Amino acid sequence: MNIIRDALSVLLPYRCDICGCHADADNKLGAIDRAYEAIYGEKRGWHICSSCLSALIPQDEDRRWFTCLSNPVDEDPYADLVLYMPFSYTGVVDRALPAIKFSGRKGIARLFGMLLGNMMRAADIGADLIVPVPLSPERLEERGYNQAHEIAYPVSRLLGIPLADDVLVRTRHTNRQSDITDAQKRMLNVSGAFAMNDNWDVTGLRVILLDDVATTGHTLREGASVLLDSGAEEVLCCAFSGNRQIKNAEPF
Repeated sequence: MNIIRDALSVLLPYRCDICGCHADADNKLGAIDRAYEAIYGEKRGWHICSSCLSALIPQDEDRRWFTCLSNPVDEDPYADLVLYMPFSYTGVVDRALPAIKFSGRKGIARLFGMLLGNMMRAADIGADLIVPVPLSPERLEERGYNQAHEIAYPVSRLLGIPLADDVLVRTRHTNRQSDITDAQKRMLNVSGAFAMNDNWDVTGLRVILLDDVATTGHTLREGASVLLDSGAEEVLCCAFSGNRQIKNAEPF
């Protein structure tokens, strides 16, 4: 068995960044490789296996639109915020996103951004600006990069929409939403956590606010409310994946 394993390691030296299996899909990514080099000006540095690649199946088109908050309330002035979210937070995505956030798999975030950008382009989604949800300085130092930015950058390039990392700023360090199960506590955790950068004026702009995951939607709602209060004409909330069932049939 060890002989077979060692032989496979020589023949297939790279392992999938998501599951750790041999990255046997690396030679099947011609179109992705060409797009990646066009976007980043360098060769792909991440690897993926056939099993994980084939499991990256988006929801049907009519199941990608949701209300931003999973449980909107009538008195919320932004209860009609729309969320575009094409992937379910299950299976391979469930394994990949923690690896992106906590194991430095930045390349997979870039792949997800390319997939998301192509779907948004096919859906003819447009805006004036793309804004990734910012991390606190503490979280950014801990991770080394903002996963929302890594997803948003290829979306920006594919849609031809400017990317603006510094429109929103974190006003305080918050606990990880993924560590909080109670919806009310999730809301309180991010309440008032964002502010506008004084150097920006978003008056009259249509903005896509983008994050990696949406569950209750409170993080995106908080960021969107700051943009709208600052004069943005419209905000489309966007996440690569989430675990929603309630859909909103009115696209942005």
